[in-house]
Amino acid sequence: KMQRVHTDKVAEPPPGFWSNCKRIGDWVWVSGFVALDRNGDIVGPHDSQAQAHFIFSNIKHYIEAAGGKMSDVVKLNIYVTDMRHRPGVLEARRQFFSGAFPCSTLVGVTSLFDARALVEIDCTAHIGSSS
Repeated sequence: KMQRVHTDKVAEPPPGFWSNCKRIGDWVWVSGFVALDRNGDIVGPHDSQAQAHFIFSNIKHYIEAAGGKMSDVVKLNIYVTDMRHRPGVLEARRQFFSGAFPCSTLVGVTSLFDARALVEIDCTAHIGSSS
């Protein structure tokens, strides 16, 4: 059965647009996040590491709300508007993962929905897989 996962730590999208997180059985999908705060402002407008850290924090809130932990994340898709952002993103990633890192894809894109957004990240997790 499919469940929509909620957390009060992250702003939800307007109804009818998308779900931030869905769970089916032990599988969890977290939508692509950019570093938007609750007011709709970009966090760290010129700082890819700050943006990635904010995004990974949001992902963590959803994974935990789904009953898992960050070590249950099996796949990350990371989009950057410039490959020069890669070191900052990878440094932020090290703050949330250790040991056997998730499978990961890093893609350079020409733009995201807001010119100040430098990074977007989505993920898939299998709850309980890291226990």
